Amino acid sequence: MYLVFTILIFILAVVLVLIVLVQNSKGGGLASGFASSNQIMGVRKTTDFLEKATWALAAFVLVLSIVSTAFIPKAQDGAQESAIKEQVENAVTVDPNLTAPNFEDAE
Repeated sequence: MYLVFTILIFILAVVLVLIVLVQNSKGGGLASGFASSNQIMGVRKTTDFLEKATWALAAFVLVLSIVSTAFIPKAQDGAQESAIKEQVENAVTVDPNLTAPNFEDAE
């Protein structure tokens, strides 16, 4: 389930980026192509739609991100917490009195 939420969040984030890129900071963007008043969606309605879509997608991504934390896979009882922790615990200790090998003499 966590993977489904992650993929959905990724897709929504890409769509959100595309919607933001379509908008123009000065009110142009996609709406600038609709200069005629007899269009189905006028300039004002297009910018309103894009702004509402931006806010809705951002809110949906936020909610999905919070909800997805409930589905993060947890370690089972007796299972190892982390592969990194295991590597640290099993690491070989180095004696500080040892010197590094001299590879120049090997030739």
